[in-house]
Amino acid sequence: MKQESTYSSQLSTLEVNKMLKNTYMLLAMTLAFSALCAGIGMALGVGRWASLGLSIGGLVLLFVTLRKADTSAGLFWVFAFTGMEGASLGYILNHYVGMANGPMLIMQALGLTAVIFGALSMYALTTKKDFSFMRGFLVAGLVIVVVGLIASFFIQTTGFFMALNAGIALLMTGFILYDTSRIVNGGETNYIRATVSLYLDFLNLFIALLNLLGMSNDD
Repeated sequence: MKQESTYSSQLSTLEVNKMLKNTYMLLAMTLAFSALCAGIGMALGVGRWASLGLSIGGLVLLFVTLRKADTSAGLFWVFAFTGMEGASLGYILNHYVGMANGPMLIMQALGLTAVIFGALSMYALTTKKDFSFMRGFLVAGLVIVVVGLIASFFIQTTGFFMALNAGIALLMTGFILYDTSRIVNGGETNYIRATVSLYLDFLNLFIALLNLLGMSNDD
């Protein structure tokens, strides 16, 4: 009985390690592809409405990707989704590039995002702590953020904009811990869905930090 338990534990560890390897490998590739598409979007001069259209298209592809995650077509759809999301960034990136020290702001936001994402992921990976207790708080926070995004169309003040992005950044740090913990503890066993979750955490954290850093330079 003890040998069976040990074998089961070893098998479970191997499965988790394989899951982590596949997830982070795919995450790295999708982030690189997304960055390439963002560069294309910048070169093409994607406008505000085109960016919005691409974001909506990305949302549609998100649902398709999640539905196809267990099929052989899942890889195609995850790249289609992350590529469209990357292209939608063309407008906001061009906006900040046009500012004084704009390229530096983008690199600072990207670097800060990578450091925060890496540190929180490493903490969840090494401690193997179960962060499932955060689910209720994160869902509630997500609802508040969605309401805030809708309200931002009517409340266009600097203070509200900064508070909203600070809230998004804080929420994403929670999601990084939660989503990584789900992979480590077996709550998520599909590496495509795991990649999508972590990609969204990284992307939204980057945008929020870029907006916060750019406020001091925004005319």
